[in-house]
Amino acid sequence: MSATNGTTNMTLLQALNLALHEEMERSKDVVVLGEDVGRNGGVFRTTDGLFAKFGAERVMDTPLAESGIIGTAVGMAMYGLKPVAEIQFSDFIFPAFDQIVSEMAKMRYRSGGEFTCPVVVRTPAGGGIRGGHYHSQSPEAYFCHTPGLQVVYPATPEDAKGLLKSAIRGADPVIFFEPKRIYRTVKGDVPNDPDFTVPIGKARVARAGKDVTIVSWGAMVHTSLEAAEKAARNGVDIEVIDLRTLVPLDEECILTSVRKTGRVVIASEATRTCGFASEISAIIAEEAIDCLEAPIVRVTGYDTPFPYTLEHVYMPGPARVLDAVQRVRAF
Repeated sequence: MSATNGTTNMTLLQALNLALHEEMERSKDVVVLGEDVGRNGGVFRTTDGLFAKFGAERVMDTPLAESGIIGTAVGMAMYGLKPVAEIQFSDFIFPAFDQIVSEMAKMRYRSGGEFTCPVVVRTPAGGGIRGGHYHSQSPEAYFCHTPGLQVVYPATPEDAKGLLKSAIRGADPVIFFEPKRIYRTVKGDVPNDPDFTVPIGKARVARAGKDVTIVSWGAMVHTSLEAAEKAARNGVDIEVIDLRTLVPLDEECILTSVRKTGRVVIASEATRTCGFASEISAIIAEEAIDCLEAPIVRVTGYDTPFPYTLEHVYMPGPARVLDAVQRVRAF
């Protein structure tokens, strides 16, 4: 890490680690729990150093029991703590699905506002590490479909820090997806200010353009930016929208871009059917169909289990995104 002018250049993983350190220093109510998060510092070392600084009462190694991890976090939150629960890979979040969708997401509503449930569930998601079908899935759509949850999916170190801090400081449950294939490969300048936050629910224009809009999130933002750079060599000016937050969704940012370009590609590495790309497509069709110059094109993973040897085929790369751009341009 290198520091300059109030910022430090760091990886996405380092930014997450810094956010956890700062929020635990800020409030004694913030606790971390999960498999191997303590002495071992997490399987990706995201929680490295927390156990040594804050001790076993605030950084808790749990059994390999995801339902128990989330159920415990829900109880902690109802009694005033701010638990940050780690699910080691998002593929293993499903044993905790009932605790998340039936308890965590509904606590404010079922109690008539008497209780809130400020749990942050951190989980590495997506492919790119040759993890096969049990370590590479992108399950965000399941949780976007659940009222009561916020769903966050950053793409840059700055946003990773700022959004995680906002999630921890909020009053409602957040599923915080971390694009693990760019944990260490993407670096950026991150503000040193311990009160720096990024508001949940605001997208950003990662690259301005006028010919085609690409909407993406997580690691696919960088794939989309790479495709946009290649398209620029042929005179095609692409705008890339980084959603940052899926729920709440910044619809206005998307629609403003679509009304300008008239052509849309949505890039996601999750499976195609009922993926979140479908929801974005529906919103655009409902709100801005009169501005479209071509059909909306989705570039996604396939409707198969995530493969091991064919990972490079399954995951959308810049070539597939560029092909979609060419299709909407040629219509």
